Amino acid sequence: MKFKNVATAGAILVASAIALSGCASSTPAATTSATPSAAAVDYSSLSGTITAGGSSAQANAQAAWTTAFTAQAKGVTINYDKSQGSGGGVTNWTAGSYDFAGSDSPLTKDQQTAATLCGPNGAINLPIYLDGVAIVYNLAGVDKLNLSAETLAKIFSLAITTWNDPAIAAENPDAKLPATAITTVTRSDGSGTTKTFTNFLSQTAKDVWTYPADSAWPIAGTSAQKGTSGIVQAVGAGDGTIGYADHSAIGELKAASVSVKGKDFVAFSPEAVTSAFDAAASTTDTGIKGDLAQTVDFTAISGTEAYPIPLVSYGILCTTFKDAKQKELTTAYLGWIGSDVGQKVAAKNAGAAQIPEKLLTEIAASLELVK
Repeated sequence: MKFKNVATAGAILVASAIALSGCASSTPAATTSATPSAAAVDYSSLSGTITAGGSSAQANAQAAWTTAFTAQAKGVTINYDKSQGSGGGVTNWTAGSYDFAGSDSPLTKDQQTAATLCGPNGAINLPIYLDGVAIVYNLAGVDKLNLSAETLAKIFSLAITTWNDPAIAAENPDAKLPATAITTVTRSDGSGTTKTFTNFLSQTAKDVWTYPADSAWPIAGTSAQKGTSGIVQAVGAGDGTIGYADHSAIGELKAASVSVKGKDFVAFSPEAVTSAFDAAASTTDTGIKGDLAQTVDFTAISGTEAYPIPLVSYGILCTTFKDAKQKELTTAYLGWIGSDVGQKVAAKNAGAAQIPEKLLTEIAASLELVK
């Protein structure tokens, strides 16, 4: 099965996949300019079970991807466990429990070394999902909120403790900010979303945020919750709360507009995330052929067209599988996700941003290297 064909699948397959996944969302269907210049891949001969898990940020997209893919590959079952978060997903994958891991950060050197199940050629990180880290809040009477990187760093380091603090007031001159105490909500489990957010703070507010980027929240005294759903529920349940979560999961919660330099506050949109990714992301040279781990320079994001906290999430898999059938199933599914079709399904059902076409082509090439 040649995965280069997936990225240029015909318009009929695009429309069918989006329609089949529509039960996962009420969002209006995405449109497509794809042309039927290449034949669609036939997945009907595939059979078996793919077991995976990790990133809860991918949860809505994975649900839609599973629905649409298995409608074509009727003999395939896909079990994706979002309850573990990125950290648990990588741990379970390195233990051999998963065919691939979903993670909002690429493997560290230590994790790559621990992936002994992959043999000497290691694992590759494939960016399959692009969204943004939303700063969600619940504050009576405040429907719009601007927050700079520096002010966010002060809030999440617990240096700012009330909503009428002068730093917040200066960035929101038209808001009636109450003296309500701030309850900061963070992740209790290992989280790639946490790593993305702390990486953003460490790069853009390093005079305030003195902690390194990490998947574990570094400060005690917050309201620690498990998983993206835990943060969303806690913020929604209490006045004065603030937290961070993948935008696809925030539901009816309000999200702040964010700025790196205290001006040009930008609200989330898929287009603004793609703009930020284009400006700030580059492929990291890990020494492993086909690895597409991304480095994001958050300081390179500016202006009114780019949302400052893009979140790129990965499918992580071995370059060599012990089981040929699992290799075929896993690479077929990830190849479909990393195609124009799969990306449109994620856009419709999870509000995801579009991964640039050049990178989708590179994902297909990387999957061709897997043995």
